[in-house]
Amino acid sequence: MTDPVTQTDNTPPPATPGPEARQWALFVHLSALLGFIFPFGNLVGPLIIWQLKKDMDPFVDDQGKEALNFQITVALLMLVCLLLALVLIGLLLMWVVGVGALVLTIIAAIKANEGQAYRYPFCWRLIK
Repeated sequence: MTDPVTQTDNTPPPATPGPEARQWALFVHLSALLGFIFPFGNLVGPLIIWQLKKDMDPFVDDQGKEALNFQITVALLMLVCLLLALVLIGLLLMWVVGVGALVLTIIAAIKANEGQAYRYPFCWRLIK
């Protein structure tokens, strides 16, 4: 009988990302805030950082994909809200989506800086 506490396979335990990887994961999440300054900046910021730094560390690659997938989801939701603005409910929904995206982006950045992989809720994961 094997002891459930010991590992039975030879896979190493997950390594904690280093400070540089945590910093770039923080940047990839916070770069989405460029969307408040530039049109589609919320997509371009995470895409550029992810493409430049994805080979640096698996943690940066994972968090870059997560940030980009979430921002794609937010962009699609904003397009739906724009269509719904014709019946006035879209204007309220734009505020809800915008505030929700801002709060979740800040939470993700804090978690990434702590070295924890963050998974956005309500995210359509197109990039695997």
